[in-house]
Amino acid sequence: MTARTTRRSAGLLLFRHTDEGLQVLLGHMGGPLWAKKEAGAWTVPKGEYEPGEPAREAARREFQEELGLVPPDGEAVPLGEVTQKNGKIVTAWAVRADPDLSGFTPGTFAMEWPPRSGRVQEFPELDRVAWLGLERAREVIIAAQTAFLDRLAEHSG
Repeated sequence: MTARTTRRSAGLLLFRHTDEGLQVLLGHMGGPLWAKKEAGAWTVPKGEYEPGEPAREAARREFQEELGLVPPDGEAVPLGEVTQKNGKIVTAWAVRADPDLSGFTPGTFAMEWPPRSGRVQEFPELDRVAWLGLERAREVIIAAQTAFLDRLAEHSG
């Protein structure tokens, strides 16, 4: 019997300071299961990586795959890890940046839809991205990832 490997994801949480306060860039999960949901349907742009791949490199690669945008350079503030309800461990870094989002072209995934139809369809991994203030971000982000928002707020003072 083999032990199931813990799934790990890494991501970049972009932030900026505006007249309205601190804002973070989150993505709304794509596909039919999330289409009509807001609360718990937003995430740090992230993706899975294999053991042996440095998490920070994976975070940059996944940012590009998920958003179709070059990951920003700049100081990467470690936000640590969280364990989501599904058991996945997510590691994130915060980077201060304000990229042009007009080039947003999400990666895609395939799934059978409708269920048991035998039809496989492609869906965007993230169907939209948005800058959200911390209060709004806390309302919609995956529950475990609120810790990243708290850690960023502590770092930003």
